Amino acid sequence: AKCQCKVVPRERTNCGYPGISAAECKKIGCCFNASVPSVPWCYNPKPKKVCPNDPYTRINCGYPGIKPRECTRKGCCFRAHPAGVPWCFYHRVVEE
Repeated sequence: AKCQCKVVPRERTNCGYPGISAAECKKIGCCFNASVPSVPWCYNPKPKKVCPNDPYTRINCGYPGIKPRECTRKGCCFRAHPAGVPWCFYHRVVEE
């Protein structure tokens, strides 16, 4: 996914070898961007963030009565069900 390659240049972690081609870099599942000198051009994509499916593994990210918009503004997931679990909760990072 394109958005997973939007990594600030100073936060890029190397994902290839010196002189790797863009095609070779993408083939091993990495991002390639040669627009910034002296940072890795072939780098690891951002981990995918997902909202956990199991309501009982949710980690609270809000407070009772938080509004959906307020929750998503904090960068969290919002699902108003089931009862007795956090409705505003953190993403989980999944490895590809």
